[in-house]
Amino acid sequence: MSTKAQLIILVSLLLLMRIPKRSEAEFEQWCVADEQTPDDELQAALDWACGKGGANCSKIQVNQPCYLPNTVKDHASYAFNNYYQKFKHKGASCYFNGGAMTIELDPSHSGCHFDFLP
Repeated sequence: MSTKAQLIILVSLLLLMRIPKRSEAEFEQWCVADEQTPDDELQAALDWACGKGGANCSKIQVNQPCYLPNTVKDHASYAFNNYYQKFKHKGASCYFNGGAMTIELDPSHSGCHFDFLP
């Protein structure tokens, strides 16, 4: 290999080393209710997630940390995320008949923690 080729490779490697590495946090995603979805559709998806879907919805029950705000959207967001995190490695999606979407900003609030499982 010529000296010129070696120099090009060396410079390329040095430039690649200067590119900032992405942290794992940059790839974290949570599943939440889409604000444009009507409450009746969110409620149906919430009922499924907490029932046949297998999400753990205990934290959105009365007097639990994620009960407030007591809205269908907030409860659905918690349930959708719990389901998504629990089953995403088995092929689950964040779809819920078009009523949900993934976000990269942690939706946790007050004492309500939304899980993220890598």
